[in-house]
Formats: sequence, structure tokens, C-alpha cells
Amino acid sequence: MKHKQLKRSKQLAVAMAAAFLLVPATTGVVELHSQQLPVVQAAKGDHGVDWSKYQGANGVWGYPEDKFAIAQIGGTTDGYNCYDQWTYSTQVSGAIAQGKRAHTYIWWQNVTTNWQADQVLNYFLPKVQTPKGSIVALDVESGNQDTQAIQHACDRIRQAGYTPMVYGYKNYLQTHVDLSYLSNNEQLWLAEYPDYSVRRYPNFGYFPSYNNVGIFQFTSTYIAGGLDGDIDLTGITDDGYKNGNSQKPKSQTPAVQQGKQIHQATHNYTVRPGDSWWGIATKYGLDMNTLAQMNGMTINATIYPGQVIRVGYAKHVNPIMNNDHSGQSTWTGALGDTWHKEDGTFTSNTWLHLRWGAKPSSASIAVIGPGQEIKYDAWSRHNGFVYVRQPRSNGYGYIAVRSTYTGEPYGTFK
Repeated sequence: MKHKQLKRSKQLAVAMAAAFLLVPATTGVVELHSQQLPVVQAAKGDHGVDWSKYQGANGVWGYPEDKFAIAQIGGTTDGYNCYDQWTYSTQVSGAIAQGKRAHTYIWWQNVTTNWQADQVLNYFLPKVQTPKGSIVALDVESGNQDTQAIQHACDRIRQAGYTPMVYGYKNYLQTHVDLSYLSNNEQLWLAEYPDYSVRRYPNFGYFPSYNNVGIFQFTSTYIAGGLDGDIDLTGITDDGYKNGNSQKPKSQTPAVQQGKQIHQATHNYTVRPGDSWWGIATKYGLDMNTLAQMNGMTINATIYPGQVIRVGYAKHVNPIMNNDHSGQSTWTGALGDTWHKEDGTFTSNTWLHLRWGAKPSSASIAVIGPGQEIKYDAWSRHNGFVYVRQPRSNGYGYIAVRSTYTGEPYGTFK
């Protein structure tokens, strides 16, 4: 799911179990029929995504019809030590700002006792930024597991006022826990991918048939480059929100309040022929990277006539999405990097890429040759380089000016 460094086994073919039959409903909605349970109809059918730090400070959406996002708050790999995801609160506020429903999940690895489960939840439950009633899922897909510890954690989540879920791959869960027991108590969020082609809609021929499935994660390549795509089968992603309305959560948190303020200060804009990120951003006094971030995208994404995006004037845009840090000597950027205010001029002595972002994979604006000057207003040290930031009429450019491994500068400064 989120730990991309962990190799996950994927089941490529699943026969529908006798307990559940997949039947197309006359309304075009999928119905799941159980021999033991009443009919569960996927009346909601909303699509959504799930995020970790790999989707950045404001997350990434797949398509305009996406209605919810489930963001990683952090997790544990040993059942004792916990880690935070720096992207969590801004992803939550960003989702709310765009009129989406935000939920939470915790990476759950090697938690094998109730005592360990308590330590992890004592750490994370006070940090949950999604509203009361919203989903807090356990991401159970790796390491050693214990059925009772998972159930104990779900009971704690419910007692705290949230909706527990158990996420994972059917084969892994059946091998490591008593999945039948858990599914009789909690709705499951199961993943099954037919292939790694870009897939906008679920292929229910690969549905991981099981009791009490609330969310189906049907692809890890919802869009080119990778993104998990999910469909709500029971309406569970409405939990925590009145009638599924993200602007009417059952409770307020700082992230929810911030998201609602941004949402109220922005409005929908229908892209017209000839529009570009730069043109729309200039109209509203925004940096175009900020505008793209407001919509869960980057400026490399294509916008097309008829597409609806969120826009707002610069003075109303969420400060965490704004690159204007006037008066600040130090701040944290959108990718979690620490930036320092400094005005200067860098003169290159070699060939360098000026990019739209401060990382080697960011799109190139231009190639800077020996003797060319870059005026900058801030610097940051990360990922093996010192970067400086160049103010531009249509945003900011970034260039690596020194190696932090060798200390070698790529030019001179004044």
C-alpha cells in the first residue's frame, strides 16, 4: 500500500467464493449477496484514493469524480516505536479544502500483543485530524500479526469515536490472522489488482470476495506513475460527514477547520480553451505550482477544456500551500524541506538544470551554462545538494548549487 520499499505479493486471479456472488444490479451498481448476511449494496459507489508521504503535502487526485482520500498518519514497524507522516495534516486539510472527505490509516506491522497495540494507539489517537466518526484503518499487510491485537485496536478506535477498518491483501490476511473472525466485527478494506495497467474503473472479475468488504482497492496504477484507486461499496466513507458533505463534519479539528476556510475562500473554475496553469494562476495572483497543489496535481499534469478545478485569490489561499514566506527567516516547504531566507546571486561554472522543484526528478525549466547568473531569495540543504530558489513571474525555479557530500560548489556566490 504505502511502504513502496516493501515488495507486496499480488494475487492475479480470484474465483468468486460460494458465500458471495457478484451480480450486476439493474441500476448499474454492484450488489454483493451473502448466504449468511443480508444483501449489502454498494449504493454509494464513490471513488477515492489513499495517500502517504509519496503523494506530497497536498496529496494527488486521480480524477474529478474522486470523493474521498485516506491519508497515512504514520505507523509502526516493530510495535514499539512509532513514526509520523509529515504530510498527514496538510493532506487532510487539502482534501477538505477541495470538498472531499478525509480519513486516516495507520501502518500496522509486528504488533503482536494488546500492550503493543495500546502503546501505538496511545500515540496516534490524540493526533487524528479527521473528524469523529471518520475511518481510522489499520494497514495490515506485512510482518507478524495477531488477530486479538488487531481486534483490540479496532475496539480502541471505536471507543475513541472513530470507525475502524482493517486493510490488506486477502491472501496475506488469511495466512496471518483469523480473517473470518475480524470480518464478523469490522468492515474490511481489501486490495486486489488484475494488472499494473492504468485503470480508472474497477474490474470486479478480480474482486477479493469475502465477508463484510466495505472498500475495494482495485489498482495501484489509478493514474500513470502510480496511485492507489479505491471504491466505497457500502457508504462507509460517509462516516464522520453529514450526508457525505465534507463541509459538515461531525467534529472539528485544526486540519478540518483550515480546510473549510480554504474551501470557503475558493470556488470552482471550468477550464476554457487556451487556458494553462500559468494563465489561470496569473489571473488570481497565484504561483502556478500553488494552484496545481490546490488541485492535488503538479504543473506537469494536463488541464483540458471543461475540466473543473479549484481557484482562489492569493490572499485567501492556505498559507501552507503558498510560497510567499515574507518576513520568515526559516520555514518548511511543501516537501518537508527546511528553507532559509537569503538574497544573493549565484554564477554557474558548469552546466546545470534549473527546475520547477528542488529535486532531481522535477521538470526542467532550462539548462544553465557557465557564466550565467541566477538571483535567488532562499536556500535549502537536502537530498545530497544545496538548492537555491529563483523568484520567477510564473512561480519559482530551483537549482542545485553545491554537493553536500563533497562540499563542492557549482559556481560562485555574491
